[in-house]
Amino acid sequence: MYDGSGDCALKKRFKNVAVGGTFDELHKGHRALIIKAFEVGQQVSVGLSVDELVQKMRKPHKVATYDVRLEELKNFLRRRGLLERAEFVPLYDRFGITLSSNELDALVVSQETESVALEINKKRRAKGLHSLNIILISMIPAEDHVPISTGRIRSLEIDREGKLLKP
Repeated sequence: MYDGSGDCALKKRFKNVAVGGTFDELHKGHRALIIKAFEVGQQVSVGLSVDELVQKMRKPHKVATYDVRLEELKNFLRRRGLLERAEFVPLYDRFGITLSSNELDALVVSQETESVALEINKKRRAKGLHSLNIILISMIPAEDHVPISTGRIRSLEIDREGKLLKP
């Protein structure tokens, strides 16, 4: 397995890994992030933003409800035989269980959320918890080389695979 960093030895290196997000319009970038978490971790805590947190984020587009997003995540993992290794954790803030669990070994994030991972480790150290290993993945580009995002999908600019829908 190649993670983009030249390290081919990451496969299931960690016992407990966390990944989190809103995961609306579960797209190619989301799927890459989630799959990376299952590649490097034996057990994966999948944090999913609750509807109240999504409202506080003031996203510039509609977002599916928590239940709809959770069901889509479960179906995605079920189809890949990964559901039994997942634990779903409602996110009431951007940190979730990362500031309280001493069971976690690593956090899988995209370039977009790397700063949150660094903040998590700073807060963990302040609380006397060990720092988490940070596994960073690149943003997945659409056909036009601009990163795939839910906003672009919701505006019908691209589809979930990054294919351009508008000239």
